[in-house]
Amino acid sequence: MLRLPRSVLARFERFSLYNSPYPAHDGGCAIDLYVADDDPVARSPVAGVVRETRTVRAPDKPYAHDDEYLVLVDVDADATGLDWLGDPDDDPRDGLVARILHVDPGVDAGDELAAGDPLGRLVRSGFFAPWVSNHVHLGFRAADANHHRARGSLPVSPGVTVSPLDWDGTGTVVETAETFVVLDAPDRADAGVGPDEFVGLASDEGVALDGGLAHYGFGGTLSSVEDGQSLSLLGKRVGRAAGRDVPWADFDVLVDGVRVTGLSLFASRVDFGTKVVCSGHDFAVGDEVSVAIRPSADPIRLD
Repeated sequence: MLRLPRSVLARFERFSLYNSPYPAHDGGCAIDLYVADDDPVARSPVAGVVRETRTVRAPDKPYAHDDEYLVLVDVDADATGLDWLGDPDDDPRDGLVARILHVDPGVDAGDELAAGDPLGRLVRSGFFAPWVSNHVHLGFRAADANHHRARGSLPVSPGVTVSPLDWDGTGTVVETAETFVVLDAPDRADAGVGPDEFVGLASDEGVALDGGLAHYGFGGTLSSVEDGQSLSLLGKRVGRAAGRDVPWADFDVLVDGVRVTGLSLFASRVDFGTKVVCSGHDFAVGDEVSVAIRPSADPIRLD
């Protein structure tokens, strides 16, 4: 497993390993790095030399950019600060290639990059659900791997502590959009963590959760968990840890008793609030709401 250093993660406001239905994220084998909503510039999460840029196919969505792009970078692992947590004999960092998506490249093959250098302009990709914010998708491949296919990246571990935030399910709506609302709770200030420290929504057991709960079918954990541990949220079981992966149990997410699509979970070093995915809602800023979990024989699952 490759560990991405704090120096890289600290350039972004949020990150998620599991908040995607696409196979590139299976097993936490890619990380999405979110920028400020008003920042159009993508900055490179790695140091190295650009190997290739190409236009690739993505689902055709009315809100998406016409094209999707793939940027391949021959990674300078030492300059990036990448650690290898596996068997030293299997260390893939020599010849490692980074796969970067959702960036209209402003670089060309042969360009040298330092971590944090401008890479291009962010695009809203057809791979995005409408409630997903702009971000840089990052995965890593060994030198002898296929660098173009969707599957096959190495597992990634964030090199930061994610402090879990306890939550009672209540909150006030502070942001609305057509397909989601954001609540003011849980509040990172209540966790007693310092500025720029990463936080995430806690299970009842105090484990930081990640992913589309439960509309993407599986998610994961961002803090320490025992393999096989049962996890719950708001008093209801939501899954059982398989390593750091969590296949979600069958349940619905309710807001004021009405079923919604689910919760969008991530780690954040800025203001935190639960993101509720709820297309066609009629919530307004200032509404006080209550979220609950209910076992279901027909849970919402999105491809």
